[in-house]
Amino acid sequence: HMTTTAAFVRNGRLDIVAANPLGRALYAPVFDNPEWSANIARFNFLDPRARDFYPDWEAALDTSVALLRTEAGRDPDGPELRELIGELATRSDAFRTRWGAHNVRLHRAGTKQVRHPVVGDLDLTFDAMELPGEEAAGLTLTAYTAEPGSPSEEALALLASWTATDHVDSRSQTDQRSS
Repeated sequence: HMTTTAAFVRNGRLDIVAANPLGRALYAPVFDNPEWSANIARFNFLDPRARDFYPDWEAALDTSVALLRTEAGRDPDGPELRELIGELATRSDAFRTRWGAHNVRLHRAGTKQVRHPVVGDLDLTFDAMELPGEEAAGLTLTAYTAEPGSPSEEALALLASWTATDHVDSRSQTDQRSS
């Protein structure tokens, strides 16, 4: 029911494990790389499109590493996290440099600028919260909204409309094939 809010759930390794349609559309470049599942850190450090996606790409890199450092503090022996850190360290000088700085940060609320390939520049406000419950341990819900009446709100609404149309078209094609 969050049709005007882009939202996703991520784990401590920055894997996007669930997203609403608008969240998936907002982060479309993160989802569409066939080399790996939707992982924000891999996208930021290993996908050249990240430089265009984030107007302040350097800050996005800093945030990703700080979040991974936070997770490493929570689960220092996690094999999947160690594997991700090893992969990024061997493939990205930018990651190695930042990892060596040992910055840790909780990322709960703020603003994010995105240059979306379909709707252009977006200035969004986000809130992130850890999900309660044992089965949700380590998961964070992040929701993005735009300032009412702003160009970003218009762009986000356009993206939501495009997503709804794309979803309806896909469902119609599936329904036609099953008939």
